[in-house]
Amino acid sequence: MKGFIQRYHQPQNLLLAMAFIMPLVFSVWMVLLNNFVVEKAAFTGKEIGILQSLREVPGFLAFTAVYLLLFIKEQKLALLSLGVTAVGVAITGFFPSALGLYITTVIMSVGFHYFETVNQSLTLQWVDKDNTPHFMGKLLSAKSAASLVAFSSVWLLMKYFTWSYQATYALFGIVALLMTILLAMSFQQFSAPTEQSKKLILKKKYWLFYALTFFSGARRQIFVVFAGFLMVEKFGYSVADISALFLINYVFNWLFAPSIGKIIGKVGERKTLLFEYVGLILLFISYGLVETGYLAAVLYVVDHLLFALAIAIKTYFQKIAEPQDIAASAGVSFSINHIAAVVIPALLGIVWLTNPSWVFFVGAGFAACSLTLSLLIPDKPNQGVEWRFKHRQKEA
Repeated sequence: MKGFIQRYHQPQNLLLAMAFIMPLVFSVWMVLLNNFVVEKAAFTGKEIGILQSLREVPGFLAFTAVYLLLFIKEQKLALLSLGVTAVGVAITGFFPSALGLYITTVIMSVGFHYFETVNQSLTLQWVDKDNTPHFMGKLLSAKSAASLVAFSSVWLLMKYFTWSYQATYALFGIVALLMTILLAMSFQQFSAPTEQSKKLILKKKYWLFYALTFFSGARRQIFVVFAGFLMVEKFGYSVADISALFLINYVFNWLFAPSIGKIIGKVGERKTLLFEYVGLILLFISYGLVETGYLAAVLYVVDHLLFALAIAIKTYFQKIAEPQDIAASAGVSFSINHIAAVVIPALLGIVWLTNPSWVFFVGAGFAACSLTLSLLIPDKPNQGVEWRFKHRQKEA
């Protein structure tokens, strides 16, 4: 029994448990959002753009997490943030107005972005570099399993039991909060192998990582905000339809994410990201031209699968970063990721009103920028060999 408890109380198991809870609650918020705001709050592209921009403001401010670490351990901050997310989702259904949705979204988003920042830092600290791609694949698989539970439950509750938005949001928010409290009571405080810097870190040698992160955030917004909105507004997808589509996405991730992590470990970050960005350029152009709901659904599933390849940006940074920089750099990278995210949804929401296709063509442009940057990743990134041109200089 003692041996089982020792094996259970491992930092990797805590990471996996938290990786399950966050998407369990966040997936419900996301899958219901487009239908909820259209049906209950009469949102147009303008309002959904504003809401999504507000949602990303806490992400932009994620660098402030390093200051909170002066007063609270990363592990405790991760659990506290998880609890705040759960509360934000639980109360969402009680405020079906533009102002109410803006406020509850910000509450949820504060918890979500602080959690993602700290969780990324803990993963890169607690997991060995050689095992990180595979473990991140396992994390993605755990997230997908949680999302499968969330989406299938939403589909059953709203299609066959006619649950309200209010009751569905409240149920999953409360369940996630209780699970978070249980985790906080079950796991001991784990120590980091390297003492982390408690100040902001922005180093020139990490510039390629920062640039890749910026354009990754820009392209992510177009998928998260407008791809789903396209399904509802243009092709008339219902909550059940959207849930079924998400269900298909996460079945694939649940089955194949660990293998994707292994592949990244074998072929390297550069080749992985080149493949991802070529695929994204083709996908965004196709989004802009698609005229049938079935083809749009296929594009949506393929697009979601490519998200798994973004693991390569994180493993690239882990290889080039000094160990003590990881926690502070995680917050900075999240802020950089959200610079474009704060502005893009609102601006492109206005563009959407003129021509939705233009939004996706802009996304293809972002993917092309990422493709160009990924060419600079070394075949074997390491400290001192952060980008290919620098590598050539060193050899010369």
